[in-house]
Amino acid sequence: MKPDLRQALEKEVLVGDGAMGTYLYQQGFPVGISYEELNLTSPEVIRNVHRQYIEAGARVIETNTFSANYDKLSKYGLESKVAEINRAGAMIAREAAGEQVYVVGAIGSIRAGRRRDLSSSELKRYFEQQLDVLLSEGVDGILLETFYDVEEIQLALKEMRRLSSLPVICQFAVEDVARTLDGYTMPEACRILSDEGADVIGFNCRTGPNGIKRALETLEGELNLPASVFPNAGIADYVDGEYRYGASPSYFGSTAVPFADLGARIIGGCCGTTPAHISEIAKALSGYTPVPLPKRDEAIPSRIVVQEPGSSDASRGDDLNQSPSLVDLVKERHTVIVELDPPRDLDITKFMKGAEALKKAGADALTLADNSLAVTRMSNMALGHLVQERVGLRPLIHIACRDRNLIGTQSHMMGFDALGIDHVLAVTGDPARFGDLPGASSVYDMTSFEIIRMIKQLNEGIAFSGKPLKQKAKFVVGAAFNPNVKHLDKAVQRLEKKIASGADYIMTQPVYDPELIVKLKEATAHLDIPIFIGIMPLASGRNAEYLHNEVPGIQLSDAVRERMAGLEGAEGRAMGVQIGQELLEVAMEHFNGIYLMTPFMFYEMSVQLMEHVWEKSGRPTPHLFH
Repeated sequence: MKPDLRQALEKEVLVGDGAMGTYLYQQGFPVGISYEELNLTSPEVIRNVHRQYIEAGARVIETNTFSANYDKLSKYGLESKVAEINRAGAMIAREAAGEQVYVVGAIGSIRAGRRRDLSSSELKRYFEQQLDVLLSEGVDGILLETFYDVEEIQLALKEMRRLSSLPVICQFAVEDVARTLDGYTMPEACRILSDEGADVIGFNCRTGPNGIKRALETLEGELNLPASVFPNAGIADYVDGEYRYGASPSYFGSTAVPFADLGARIIGGCCGTTPAHISEIAKALSGYTPVPLPKRDEAIPSRIVVQEPGSSDASRGDDLNQSPSLVDLVKERHTVIVELDPPRDLDITKFMKGAEALKKAGADALTLADNSLAVTRMSNMALGHLVQERVGLRPLIHIACRDRNLIGTQSHMMGFDALGIDHVLAVTGDPARFGDLPGASSVYDMTSFEIIRMIKQLNEGIAFSGKPLKQKAKFVVGAAFNPNVKHLDKAVQRLEKKIASGADYIMTQPVYDPELIVKLKEATAHLDIPIFIGIMPLASGRNAEYLHNEVPGIQLSDAVRERMAGLEGAEGRAMGVQIGQELLEVAMEHFNGIYLMTPFMFYEMSVQLMEHVWEKSGRPTPHLFH
């Protein structure tokens, strides 16, 4: 007989299971069905998934009941089967677990990050319906997972404590490690749950191991309970109509012991993970002896204080409308585009300071992403206008298909034309479900090919509807390209379609392999539009591993990862700049276009790389505006 779950967590680290929904998706079950209904219609399928995770080394498995609440099931006409589906889910998991594996009843957030009109009484009723059934079926504990705000998880925890004294695992889904959606710092939120009777507190979903580790680190010295971690297999990429996750099983295995050292006592996986990921975690933790949990400090962190918005005193620059386009410039000399992420706050002081520094260093354009990785940031239209007016630096604005329908996209483009912003980059955009507001809709009225064609249509004086406009726009439209693929020739074929749609220039994902830069030149030699090679300096060894393992479209060479391994702070940034300079020297031999991506607002790193470009090109820091 296995010991009580609480007793087990005092002495050892337990391996959790991996994803259910995304694993079923990989096996051919489509998006848009209730995976929980499979407890009734295909119990052998769910039982087999549980067994695969147990064979991989899982000691804690979750019932397939994450969304088996009245609200979620009602979307499929299954609201009358709440009890039946939860009961079947618990029975299947218990049958697969036998006597040695713990079964926890999984209950997910009902609000799921959305600001929905659901009363507390409704939420209590829905949680009670699930809890009653799961507890009656003899689970070893309850897992409250993927909650975004303290209010809802606290309500579910109170309902559980009213019904049972069994162990409860409470897990937040956090994208921003600093706070919950309702404004609590993570130490404060965890203190509240501890006081309410939580036995384990942790994190799952939303991000890969790197983001979960950062969240867990905020609790060092604050949490006197075991922690649990169930990260995603990196950030999902949407490729050819399918969601794909890039973090490998071996990478997951390498994160297990660091998680355990931080106090994690249950370590598993969430979206994108498979039995192979869990197997590597189990191997890494074999023979591991956990250290005693840290004592928490009694001081309760304060709520987040919002700073006053900043401003810039920079004067308006030269008239950009009279300067040559980037496409014209890059035909004449090395031309540098620098990316600086819009802030996720209302304070733009540091952003504007960075823009000014990059202008002085000779940047030919400042490019601003459109809520990259589906994380909410300040409007790149507003910031682009400020950069143009206050700093005198050309803005190059990303336009994502994700956020606006046809009406909104044309309206957006008309606004850019009115502001004199004429350089844009058309991108698909990461799915909203993987960002900081997962309840938001991903629109995708257009593909990246279609948005390029329709923006160029405005240049002909024709609206998206086909009706004539009174004047023509003057947009210079770029297309994104990822060369970090197995089959470069196929990627180039896709790129050719973007050029056929009207793309004027290409900007690539960051490249970290000099040989790939040479191959890319050879593979695109027949193209007659300029390519800007992406170079993003690495900020630390941890940053390198995160990018390689968790971010779609980025691949680091083994040599680069080895050079960055273990480096942090100024030392890590120095090595990152050095590697960037080496890549630039190769890139400059083959391409005039350089696209620098600034990591974590360390714009000084981009300044250093720009200075290297101008030094190697044999000319002083250029000034774009004549």
